[in-house]
Amino acid sequence: MIWNPDKECMSREEMRTLQGKRLHKMVDYVYHNVPFYRHKLQALGILPDDITTIDDIRKLPFTTKQDLRDNYPFGLQAAPMSEIIRVHASTGTTGKPTIVGYTRHDIGVWSECMTRCLSAYGVTRDDIFSVAYGYGLFTGGLGAHYGVENLGAAVVPASTGNSEKHCRLICDLGITGIACTPSYALYLAETMERLGIKREDIHLRIGAFGAEPWTENMRHEIESRLGLKAYNLYGLSEIMGPCVSYECSEQHYSHINEDHFFPEIINPDTLKPLPMGETGELVFTTLTKEGMPLLRYRTKDLCSLTDEPCPCGRTSVRMTPIVGRSDDMLIIRGINVFPSQVESVILSTEEFAPRYLLVVDRVNNLDTLQVQVEVRPEYFRGADFDTLAPLEALEKKLEKKLKSVLSISAKVQLKAPGTIERSQGKSKFVIDKRHIK
Repeated sequence: MIWNPDKECMSREEMRTLQGKRLHKMVDYVYHNVPFYRHKLQALGILPDDITTIDDIRKLPFTTKQDLRDNYPFGLQAAPMSEIIRVHASTGTTGKPTIVGYTRHDIGVWSECMTRCLSAYGVTRDDIFSVAYGYGLFTGGLGAHYGVENLGAAVVPASTGNSEKHCRLICDLGITGIACTPSYALYLAETMERLGIKREDIHLRIGAFGAEPWTENMRHEIESRLGLKAYNLYGLSEIMGPCVSYECSEQHYSHINEDHFFPEIINPDTLKPLPMGETGELVFTTLTKEGMPLLRYRTKDLCSLTDEPCPCGRTSVRMTPIVGRSDDMLIIRGINVFPSQVESVILSTEEFAPRYLLVVDRVNNLDTLQVQVEVRPEYFRGADFDTLAPLEALEKKLEKKLKSVLSISAKVQLKAPGTIERSQGKSKFVIDKRHIK
């Protein structure tokens, strides 16, 4: 179902005209309400009236995460506090958190865009939808919650934690949809199996998964174990939260709500725009946000864009899956390594579970990479990892596969089922000891 055909199916020419009008209005708004942007624009000799079409966006300065931290807490806020009705904060683990204020208008836009996402997945008023993103400063829980309510479906605000109770509610309430991180979806699947809840005991049919990278292999794993169709949901707190883009029934790239969030792809080194189809850093400009609007915000996410027509009927630009981040990319002995590459190799081998941890270290001035990965229960059966020859052969098998993909050697350490630490929020996939003094 298409929730808002007027916007989601708008012609490319009409969309660009709308974006141009909204961009001019947004630049005028921040020029007069955010000193940070006014000074930036004045330094470039740019006035709001110089921005007349969406193509003029290339004249505007970029905004970075550091800019948000430097202006902590409310330095980039455009609306007065009397207009702010909610505040969220980023979940970053270093530096100051990113504080984002929302006006009532912003909450309405957020709900509208999230409803578009859910409708694209096939959610209807008849569904019972569990929101298992964290509620609180993280945008996931409330973002998805308001979208479900706006659509008219019944929402179960499960949040994270108390997973056994959540699994029983999924079974007893006949819950048909769930929103959470993909790693938590697998954690719930493991919990159900431990509780003796079988696939035929549950009625899940739709999953909205995001907030961390995941691969096609992980999608298939989730779909197989929970019996649902798994859809990608993309967002970031600085721009709005979950709802920035979403997969449709075709599951071929994610439609961007580009009447509200204008996307660009740039070369992260030269900062020059890249054409459709080329992979680079994703940049967003908020076109309608009032609380904390951002111009050309560098997400650090790496992907590409396409404006090719989608069979679903939506005409919006789509983004490919995130292949990594320009700031969490690992450089090991001069080679660029993304955790998603390692995950793809792991999940292409049936003996391994989708639970892994990359440990990067430096020994005698040489970078080392260790890949810890759990063996599936059916291949483990209580064996001693230190003495079992077949598992040693399995280590060598994975090491060979990883070297062929990564172009560097990695030491594999197999782990017993359930021994890699679980998370009920965003999972931690990398420990880089080179940064630990």
